[in-house]
This record gives sequence, structure tokens and C-alpha cells, in this order.
Amino acid sequence: MPQQQPEQQSTLILREATPADVPRIHAFIRALADFEREPHSVLLTEADLLRDGFGQVPLFHCILADYDHTPAGFALYFSTYSTWTGPGVHLEDLFVLPEFRGKGIGKALITRVASIAHTQGCHRMQWNVLDWNTHAIEFYESLGAHPLTEWRIMRVAGEALATLAKS
Repeated sequence: MPQQQPEQQSTLILREATPADVPRIHAFIRALADFEREPHSVLLTEADLLRDGFGQVPLFHCILADYDHTPAGFALYFSTYSTWTGPGVHLEDLFVLPEFRGKGIGKALITRVASIAHTQGCHRMQWNVLDWNTHAIEFYESLGAHPLTEWRIMRVAGEALATLAKS
């Protein structure tokens, strides 16, 4: 009678990104843009990511997730400051490749960022979610997040930003 092999446990490893990870981060950003139906909107280059995330004063931080030694997702965040509550964290992107969803990777990533924010004395963590992404909204609500329905995001970009800067 053949001996049964023990079932392999899957491994999830979360780690801070390094400069060598910039191509992977860029690939995740492009995959996220495809998912959000905005592939043409990614203007950021790998050189931009290297400069902005790994220079003398990093403008963002990134946690990478490897599942069974395969790149599976990322969380990119940066510090914010509220004049009412003090330091906070903005989670710019949380993304898990479709084939890895449902394995707890997204929860592990957002929990890691929350842990970092809490350790740094932050009073809140916030992020944006597209209104059509009901799966993500339900996931975030299951973690204790709630939508701020009375607030609107305002943005000035591109030529409008250049025009405003000159006025």
C-alpha cells in the first residue's frame, strides 16, 4: 500500500520592498490599472518608483506578498497628517493577483499596514475604493472600515494643475 504524503502547507511571506523589487511593483501597478479599467492612466515609470520610494526621503513604502514563492500582491502606502488627529497612513494601493485571491493575502497585507500605522502612533488609516468594486467594499467593511459618504475626493491634475499653479 503506497504511503500517503503529508499535505504541503502553503506559505505566505510579507516583506518590505527593496530597490530590486521596482520592476515587480511596477508590474503590480499595471495589473491593478488593468483591473480598474484604466490601463492608459499609468504614467509612472520604474525610474520614478526607484527615485520616489528608495531615495533619501522615501515618498512611499511598499509591502510585497509572495505566496508559495510566487509574487502574489502588494500594498503601497504613505504617511499623512490630519490637523485634527495627527499622523495617519494612506493606503494608496492594495492588490492581489486574481489567481491568488481568497487565500487571505489581501487581509494579511492590510493588517500589516495597519500594524505599521499603529506602531508609528497613527490615529487612522484610510484608502479609496471604486464604487463599483462591491467585493472590495464588503471585504473592507468586514475589517471594520466604513465609507465616508459625506466627503468628496477633489483632484486637480495635468494641465489643470499647471494652470492653477500659475494663477
